Amino acid sequence: MEHLSTKRKVTIMIAIMAAMFFAAINQTIVSTAMPRIISILDGMDYYTWTINIYLLTSTIATVLVGKLSDMFGRKPFLLIGILFFMAGAFLTGTSDNVFQFITYRGIQGIGAGIIQSTAFTAVGDLFAPRERGKWMGLMTAVFGFSSVLGPTLGGYLVDHMDWHWLFWIFLPLGIVAFIMIMTLFPKTDRKPGEGIDYLGSLFMTTTIVPLLLAFSWAGTTYAWGSAQILWLLAATVVSAIIFVIVEMKSRNPILPMHLFKNGVVTISNIIGFIMNFGMMGAMIYISFFVQGVMGISPTYAGYVTLPMSIFMVVTSALTGQWIAKIGKYKRFALLGVPIMILGMAIMVFMNSVWMAIVAMVIFGIGLGLGMPVFSLATQNAVPHKELGVVTASSQLFRNLGGTIGVAVMGTVMSNSLAKNLKAAMTSSSAPDFSQVDPQMAQQLSAFANPQTLMNKPLIEETQAGLPADIQPLFAQMIQSIRDALGDTLSLVFLTGTLVLIVSFLLVFFLKELPLRTTNQAAPAEGTPGGKAQENGAVSQQKVGLES
Repeated sequence: MEHLSTKRKVTIMIAIMAAMFFAAINQTIVSTAMPRIISILDGMDYYTWTINIYLLTSTIATVLVGKLSDMFGRKPFLLIGILFFMAGAFLTGTSDNVFQFITYRGIQGIGAGIIQSTAFTAVGDLFAPRERGKWMGLMTAVFGFSSVLGPTLGGYLVDHMDWHWLFWIFLPLGIVAFIMIMTLFPKTDRKPGEGIDYLGSLFMTTTIVPLLLAFSWAGTTYAWGSAQILWLLAATVVSAIIFVIVEMKSRNPILPMHLFKNGVVTISNIIGFIMNFGMMGAMIYISFFVQGVMGISPTYAGYVTLPMSIFMVVTSALTGQWIAKIGKYKRFALLGVPIMILGMAIMVFMNSVWMAIVAMVIFGIGLGLGMPVFSLATQNAVPHKELGVVTASSQLFRNLGGTIGVAVMGTVMSNSLAKNLKAAMTSSSAPDFSQVDPQMAQQLSAFANPQTLMNKPLIEETQAGLPADIQPLFAQMIQSIRDALGDTLSLVFLTGTLVLIVSFLLVFFLKELPLRTTNQAAPAEGTPGGKAQENGAVSQQKVGLES
């Protein structure tokens, strides 16, 4: 598609970025509103699944479609992705219970994975590596803008409108993007001689699904040593072994196994997995602290997480420029990951909104410094012809890390919360309802769960309707629950901190290869060469940073 006119390319890119923004804003807009929504749907026990299902379906779709779009072209998958996402968004807004909500979020995740995978690859179809950097920068800016706008807008909307509109308000943008891509994006012919890796796709899916189920249910629905969890883990191991065998024999594998013989790729993917494990778990539960413990409305909760997004976007852009200038990348990981650890360590001890904001700023800076390094390292370590599959492998490991991280943090939270809540309600500082009418005491005891804390209007309405002598007892009970939730979240953030420390130790094992200045061939790992030069190197390395 490089033969298209500049005007046509720009128009197509506007359509692609509209589709990207549509998917990204619908994902970020619900972040601060999710606790309130789940509270309204009475589904706090399934909170992690509302996040996990989206990550799971988008992960599988990203990896599968990346290969399929090489064979059938980008256009049909961009259109399919938008349709899936629009259908999922509309249906999610119609949910009457948490199970419908989870199902429809899964459909949204499929659309998001298809859009994410195809949109970034389409830039490579439209532009040569020399031109690609600036467009990848704009694509990254779309994500950054949505991460800044989404949480704040979501908090405001859920405070002032019915929550269903969070999923419906941007649907017209999806329709516009669909029409633009359908009319402007050129069709590409299928590449001959390439078969679809059906078996690989099947066994990759049957590896990921039971793995997620095991980590989501262990310690909550079932005991860690229960037959259900052990069978799920066994199914994961068996499927993974079959998947590796199938991929080694496949002529057109969806995930080539020889990539993992490359030490740089393997270490980078493991670090990406562990970093997302700690990061996603903490980021999901920061809203619980701000809204549940501090009693902040979703609108202002969005303002608390806003600094992280701003500092991450700015620092990431600067890091890309610095790496391109000096040709070194490992030092930024050695600097960024400890800063992330510091930010999360502050979350362990935070007891005010200002401490939460400071933690967000520091964490965002560390994230911007460290995270881009590992995409660049993997892309620099393989030949250009494998750029797509190695990028897909990075996304796979990061998404799996985030998915499992949310599940494990959820287990930590559930187990700790039950114990802390029981201790709080039986302590000497707990409210004494012995002199209260038994029927009213029973009604008030129904509020003794952290789910109530996410619905601030309900708390205020209930307290205002109580007799004057009962209101102090109700306020005391709510404060006891806040204290129990605060202690629980400290343990969650401590878990994330310890996980990030492991990723920092692994950074020392990351081999720093010379940054290539050509797409022609990658230097063999450990060789001092790779000196074939060609103008446009910096542009290609920016692609690695911003993918």
